[in-house]
Amino acid sequence: MNVIVNAVTHRIAQRSREERRRYLDLIEAGANDQLPRNKLSCGNMAHGFAACDASDKETIRLVNAPNIGIVTAYNDMLSAHQPYAAYPELIKKHVRSMGGTAQVAGAVPAMCDGVTQGQEGMELSLFSRDHIAQSTIIALSHQMFDGVVCLGICDKIVPGLLMGALRFGHMPMLFIPAGPMQSGIANSEKARIRQLFAEGKISRDELLDAEAASYHSAGTCTFYGTANSNQILMEAMGLQLPGGSFVNPDTPLRDALTAEAAHHITRITALGNKPKALGKMLDERSFVNAVVALLASGGSTNHTIHLIAMARAAGIIIDWTDFDELSRAVPLLARVYPNGQADINHFHAAGGTGYLFSQLMQHGYMHSDARTVWGNSLADYATEPRLDGQQLSWQPSQAESLDTQVLAPVDSPFDQEGGLRLLTGNLGRGVIKVSAVKPEHRQVRAQAVVIDNQHALQEKFEAGLLERDCIVVVRFQGPRANGMPELHKLTPILGVLQDRGHRVALVTDGRMSGASGKVPAAIHMTPEASLGGPLARVRDGDWIELDAVAGTVTVEVSQNDMAEREIAHDNGAGQVGVGREFFGVFRQATGSAEAGASVFFETPPIVNQDSSGKAVNPKHQAIV
Repeated sequence: MNVIVNAVTHRIAQRSREERRRYLDLIEAGANDQLPRNKLSCGNMAHGFAACDASDKETIRLVNAPNIGIVTAYNDMLSAHQPYAAYPELIKKHVRSMGGTAQVAGAVPAMCDGVTQGQEGMELSLFSRDHIAQSTIIALSHQMFDGVVCLGICDKIVPGLLMGALRFGHMPMLFIPAGPMQSGIANSEKARIRQLFAEGKISRDELLDAEAASYHSAGTCTFYGTANSNQILMEAMGLQLPGGSFVNPDTPLRDALTAEAAHHITRITALGNKPKALGKMLDERSFVNAVVALLASGGSTNHTIHLIAMARAAGIIIDWTDFDELSRAVPLLARVYPNGQADINHFHAAGGTGYLFSQLMQHGYMHSDARTVWGNSLADYATEPRLDGQQLSWQPSQAESLDTQVLAPVDSPFDQEGGLRLLTGNLGRGVIKVSAVKPEHRQVRAQAVVIDNQHALQEKFEAGLLERDCIVVVRFQGPRANGMPELHKLTPILGVLQDRGHRVALVTDGRMSGASGKVPAAIHMTPEASLGGPLARVRDGDWIELDAVAGTVTVEVSQNDMAEREIAHDNGAGQVGVGREFFGVFRQATGSAEAGASVFFETPPIVNQDSSGKAVNPKHQAIV
């Protein structure tokens, strides 16, 4: 193993020892009731199978064959989830062929960040993750099931499903994806048209035509944002069948993979000879593998929040220092938009996850012995599925990339490091993704333009107030303020200013996701402004330096002067409208971004810092 990867894994295991022990004790109590239906009264069970056909009723009541719970995030507004309409009946059919039964245990909400981007509803997006976790728990609390299938792909949905399923970690669980849509217009053309619209040079109809040509059919969006990052991470953690994430919908191979997943979950329950309890299977190696895969592929910055929350649900504590150290050791092996011009279909065709994992394992960057839901360990994931007639099989991944402009080998990477860095300084702690940022743009010193919502930037741009070097500070965008929405509306404007020769950057306590693009962006700044963090004291005209090379973000104001400044306050705009008032309890209870921005877990604000802003012995604790 790579020395740094090994050291970080060991540190995580040591740090998590007590919390992990408590979690394992919790699921062990569930494992003692290997047949949960034995706990149900006759009335309970009769309610549970009342709507089943006679054959399924007989199988369930005998309690000697697996009953699989399906938790679905289907809706037909999300293109990625539209194919799931037919999946429950398919899964039931294939599980019956193995002598078991399957039931839809429940459904979870599934927001589309693409639809809510820049709208009020986006302020519910991050909160939907914890709501999905709760919904998953409610679905599985009936104690009717021996295994779990999760149908989910997109941004907050996969993390929420996994967090909820981990509470039932005495059972096996696997995800079944539906695959990406076919490629649309070139990503470079899409970006060009967006910038033209931001400059007022084309009409809204022209912009809509381009967007519709990009997002055009059923399947996951093809850029490398959080949804497709989810897919790579679930494979890296061994929670999906190998090589199946990016097989397009409505193809024979996609159907064969769905059938095999349904068959496989029946083989690994406690009723079989090779049980694979989810909570025991996932350990610190699994989460380090996920971080490494994220870094090597240039994945979404949202997972500096979601992976932390998912790990905490398994009793494992990771933080941004772990991400930073791993990023400096792990090479960047993929160029997928917005970190390149290829899309996820090109990535899959070039070699996909099988080639990526093979390279990383061969060079000691991933734990090949980590346990997985399929096969014996992650070593079995250096493969890709093949369909010969009706016969599904897995073959070793190809030895060489078929397109080294999209997927590179370890000995010739796009960058020697993963490009995700921790930023520290007198403005707090945050992260920056530099894999899509050219080296000449990674260090910016300029005066601050301070705004309290993303829409204000458009007004300043149209008024001609941004034709200069500047660092835009967008504050009151953290989880406590308004749910930490993604701020994609900023990207085209900042991109235009950068293309005009200005040195620009973004500093915010909000999110930017996997689509942060070519402009340097210090995001997830903590403590957030709503809690009195340093951003609440920054003023227009302050000189700020963002240095992604050194890993610092600082305002050139003395500590005494900053302390004497009045703290700005948000206007509470993120409280009413499209139902946001129903989520006030989430805003009040959610933890910091570095603790996973969850209502379930909290890490006290990091107040013990040295002069550079780096944490000194930060403490971690759970509130549940």
